[in-house]
Amino acid sequence: MIEPKTFYRKLDALLRKIGKEKSGKKFLSSIMAEVESSFGEDLRITNGRLYQEQTSAFALIAPLEKSKLKQEPKLALDSEAVQRVLQNGSYIFDDPALGADFGIEGQREYTIPAAFTVVRNPDRRWLFVFELKSGWAREEIEFCMNAVRSALNYRLFSDAIKNDLQQAATIQQSLLPSSAPPVRGYEVAGRSQPAELVGGDLYDYIPFDDEMFGVAIGDASGHGLPAALLVRDVVTGLRMGLEKEMKMVETLKKLNRVIHRSTYSSRFVSLFYGEIESNGNIIYANAGHPAPLLVHGERVVELKASGIIIGALPEISLHRGYAFFEPGAVLVLYSDGIFERQGRDGQQFSIARLKELAIQHQAKSAQEILETIFNAVYEYGEGANWEDDATVVVVKKALPEKSANAGT
Repeated sequence: MIEPKTFYRKLDALLRKIGKEKSGKKFLSSIMAEVESSFGEDLRITNGRLYQEQTSAFALIAPLEKSKLKQEPKLALDSEAVQRVLQNGSYIFDDPALGADFGIEGQREYTIPAAFTVVRNPDRRWLFVFELKSGWAREEIEFCMNAVRSALNYRLFSDAIKNDLQQAATIQQSLLPSSAPPVRGYEVAGRSQPAELVGGDLYDYIPFDDEMFGVAIGDASGHGLPAALLVRDVVTGLRMGLEKEMKMVETLKKLNRVIHRSTYSSRFVSLFYGEIESNGNIIYANAGHPAPLLVHGERVVELKASGIIIGALPEISLHRGYAFFEPGAVLVLYSDGIFERQGRDGQQFSIARLKELAIQHQAKSAQEILETIFNAVYEYGEGANWEDDATVVVVKKALPEKSANAGT
């Protein structure tokens, strides 16, 4: 019997390795080897084998070492031995007759099989099988196998979730614009910084023709994957409605009905959508989103909400708003992750600071203004991780070109 302190020290080291070691094709086989090397002598464990489920059987994929004993390359899924492991999670086979399923029956030296299963998802299962030599203790074997099994199941689950989130992040990034469209007479720049791998903020550009383009920004409730899925629905729905030449208010009302029916009542999204004409006219609808700032000199016009958020109610009242883009003016669209970011004293960055920043740097290009805002907000939070998704879109109307003959 192993000394308790030694046992727990070795087990703790093994569990840390399971949590930290880089996963890959040989991850599980390396853990199998580590179990035997760490506990083989003390717990009387030997001849580890790893099987992976393949259709109707578990196929041997990693024998620890060449054995003179018969090694079954496959274990039938419906065999009694395999079913006992799958039903119990781990199992020590006291009945020598069941040892035949693992190819160890009839040995001269006393050994019995012990096994446990790990699961990544219902279609990805593995069996760890070891042989126990004379002198093994049930309590120690069960404790060790169940601790390793739990740690591996958690690690495989975490890896699967991470992979799913990475795929979701890739999908979400494909929905957001990779670059601003060329718009005659305007500069456009945008950026979204999720607080997690995937986020709940959105922005989009909708080019129509040389005379008009659309710009949208939104913020879905919550964070992470649920918010990202809502963003997907909103972006897709907005694009479809506008491509069918529906008017903006009707598009947003239709989108509201769809979102309200397809999500929990607690799911909603704020959304601003505006259409900007080459002559400077801005026609917009603001469904509960923080008011974009139209900056020209010292003057700041807020494009305030013209209706409530989308998705909270089956029907919403929403109307259009109007503004005018002077040459040289800057439109700053943003999400609440920008002005709500907190500094050391707990005070928020605030919309007032955002206005001052836009006024101070309005002479710069749209891209420079965008980077200036993000840098200032990030530094205000003293480099801490973003606690909320943060998005900014900057649209700047170019000054009229001076005539080549001016002043002659």
